[in-house]
Amino acid sequence: MSRRRAIRYNEGMLRHAPSVSYFRNFIFGVEDSLVSTVGLLSGIAIANVPQGTIFLTGVVLIFVEAFSMAAGSFLSESSAQEYADGASAPTKRNAVSGIIMFFSYFVSGFVPLSAYLIWPVTQALEISIAFSLVALFALGVVGARIARIGVLKNAFRMALIGGVAIGVGLFAGILVPRL
Repeated sequence: MSRRRAIRYNEGMLRHAPSVSYFRNFIFGVEDSLVSTVGLLSGIAIANVPQGTIFLTGVVLIFVEAFSMAAGSFLSESSAQEYADGASAPTKRNAVSGIIMFFSYFVSGFVPLSAYLIWPVTQALEISIAFSLVALFALGVVGARIARIGVLKNAFRMALIGGVAIGVGLFAGILVPRL
């Protein structure tokens, strides 16, 4: 990239910094919630844990992680801004980024958890995974449309990478009880 082009790129990033931060926190919150929640739920469902315990564990995870991710978003956005500006002054933008992270994580966590309210564990496990993969694909579509990039490539990438992470949770649920 030429120096002139790099300067224009950096100026564009600064001009769009709030919306980029909000977009990043939205995508990260939804993706992490879907993958973390379904990974945990799948792992414990495979270990033959009672349905009520699975549901309670899911609710606790969603609340704790949504708050933790929001706090982490606020702190990391503030730290990055302080680094870029050379001053320590958290802004409203950093708080909004944290709020976006909280709600995107919180709402999305109930996508995989909802299956355990409706179906028995053996069916809920598969349906929860399917719901999460479909939601990841949809997130990829939404993200691509907002970013104005290739929709199918982004949707499949989101579902594939998230699917691999879900597989790790399944693997742990199968492996750990056998140890």
